[in-house]
Amino acid sequence: MAGKVLKKKKTTWLFTLILALGAIISMLPMIYMLSTALRPNGALYEFPPRFFPRMENVTLENFQYILSQSKFLRNFLNSLAVSLTTIAAAASVSSAMAYALGRFQFWGKSFLFSLIILTMIIPGMTMIVPQFELAVQLGLVNRLFGLVPFYVAWVIPFSTFMIKGYVEGIPKEIFEASFIDGASIIMVYRSIVLPLAAPAIASVSIFNFLTAWEEYPWANTVINNTELRTLPIAIAGFFGQHQFTQWGYVFAMSTLTLLPVVALFIVFQRYFVQGLTAGSVKG
Repeated sequence: MAGKVLKKKKTTWLFTLILALGAIISMLPMIYMLSTALRPNGALYEFPPRFFPRMENVTLENFQYILSQSKFLRNFLNSLAVSLTTIAAAASVSSAMAYALGRFQFWGKSFLFSLIILTMIIPGMTMIVPQFELAVQLGLVNRLFGLVPFYVAWVIPFSTFMIKGYVEGIPKEIFEASFIDGASIIMVYRSIVLPLAAPAIASVSIFNFLTAWEEYPWANTVINNTELRTLPIAIAGFFGQHQFTQWGYVFAMSTLTLLPVVALFIVFQRYFVQGLTAGSVKG
């Protein structure tokens, strides 16, 4: 018995060590990004190169420069507006679709769900030409919120798939009792599905926020007005400026760009694992 307990402890310590090592490796790029943002541009080319800056070289001048630029706040607000609108629209549409697919029987249901799954395997870049033609026809080129319909279309399949699994896990007796009491389909959706599926909706919203927040190719294709640029386009603008890339500014701006993502994850982290695991094993 004691041998089994000792073996279990060794296994636990081994898994903990592996997870800790994996966490450190995954955080190294972010640590280097922050260390680079905290040193002057000239110190980036010292030899031998250093992973961490010398204490005498630590400075906030890169952050001060970025924050002093009015265009940074404009780019930040542009990205925030597009990302929040995307997750709100995607949550509404995908949760309604998940409710219909998870709780109702209708002709073509299996085909519709299969079609949704198939769209998840199509690489987004292969669709950029027809998407651009569609944007031109709809008058969405060079419009900030013209990005939103396309971002929503990208994330709906995954969101619907995840939320559907969670909705199917809600006891059907709750729905039956609500309908017996005279509740309509819309009332059940608003009063039961949305509150009970909140963990799944919150977890996919994190992914959807990341998709809209960090997307570059499509935004760079359809946005030409400097006043409407999002943060990824603004960061790319520092590459090659003044005949060389100002890496201190690039990494300072990247660090500031990361803060909303971290804040969002901290707020919704209690929903994240629960919603992700529930949606991944159902349906």
